[in-house]
Amino acid sequence: MGAYDEVEHERRERKNSEVEVSDDDRRTEYRGEVEYDSEESTEELLDQFREMK
Repeated sequence: MGAYDEVEHERRERKNSEVEVSDDDRRTEYRGEVEYDSEESTEELLDQFREMK
């Protein structure tokens, strides 16, 4: 790693804080429902979850 350059760090911080946001960058709100069809029981799914942990 190179030597710490405080001036470069400050330059990058200024550059990052000046990011322009366009209309395309706005978050889109989604509304609706999600359903999952599974043949496994709740207990089987919980067992799988416990194994993954």
